[in-house]
Amino acid sequence: MGIRRGLHRSNIENTEGPFLTDRQIIAEVLAGNTPVYAELIRRYEGQVAATVIGMLGKTAEAEDVAQEVFIRFYRALPRFRHDSAVATYLTRIAINLSLNALQRRKKQKELFRENNDNQLSGIPAAEENEHSEEIRLIRRAITQLDEDQRAVIVLRLIDGYSTKETAEILNIPLGTVLSRLNRAQKKLRQILTPLLEVNNG
Repeated sequence: MGIRRGLHRSNIENTEGPFLTDRQIIAEVLAGNTPVYAELIRRYEGQVAATVIGMLGKTAEAEDVAQEVFIRFYRALPRFRHDSAVATYLTRIAINLSLNALQRRKKQKELFRENNDNQLSGIPAAEENEHSEEIRLIRRAITQLDEDQRAVIVLRLIDGYSTKETAEILNIPLGTVLSRLNRAQKKLRQILTPLLEVNNG
């Protein structure tokens, strides 16, 4: 099974609601009509959740990070110059906050290694209602990638950003994206091949 199937989300930006565009909503919020910000959250909460879950797994921590993304964006609105789409800007925040969370996890593991030897953070609980067993296995495999590779995989194969857009979001050269993507895909194949064979056997 290809990694894209079942996880890939097309990068379609919903820039217009029934009444206001993203730009108009931001202008309204800056003018003092703060309740309208809820519409911006509604438009992009699914995309932000997909990015954060791809990085951190289905965890309470991921929910907290997703909420923090919109808090950070709200605070940044006075400085937002529309140089990039709202969706892209939110994704950049989501990736950065997720990487921070992964760093915190790493430090916690170092501090409490004895208590966490048999745990793998970010793996969905067995009782969670996943869309399919294969998607659950793929998500689990993604959590075993290093942080840099995980970010590229999430942006390219889950969020559906192009290689160029991924490079811009992560602020790294295009060639670095390609090399990380290549290494990540090889590692995912190594992890997933025996798991999927057992699952389909």
